[in-house]
Amino acid sequence: MLWIKALHIVFIASWFAGLFYLPRIYVNLAQETELVARERLLGMARRLYRFTGMTALAALGLGAWLLVLTWQFWKGPGNGWLHAKLFLVVLVIGYHHACGALLKKFELGKNTRSHVWFRWFNEVPVLLLLAIVILVVVKPF
Repeated sequence: MLWIKALHIVFIASWFAGLFYLPRIYVNLAQETELVARERLLGMARRLYRFTGMTALAALGLGAWLLVLTWQFWKGPGNGWLHAKLFLVVLVIGYHHACGALLKKFELGKNTRSHVWFRWFNEVPVLLLLAIVILVVVKPF
């Protein structure tokens, strides 16, 4: 089980690294006016989104495996933190899909958001990760 947990953590770190960087590419895309630079940024965003998707699947699969291994544990009293964490994971998945929808808009030339909006959007995964780590480590309820 420790091997699964270790790999789960590695893939979570990789997933979030992509979620931290992808909106930064969007900040640059929202400001870019030169076609060649824009295409280069779009290529970077496509590759990063694909990589991030693979790491997300691995992190979620390993997390599901951990849930199965500890099935009786997480249903008992004092495990509300895990339910809250799983809710936040659903929000992270939603954020990931929102990143994909934004990438599609950039590809179609239909982005209407400013670089400032993307700077704020980039803070969401930081807050989600902070809340998840606190829940997992502190187990407040």
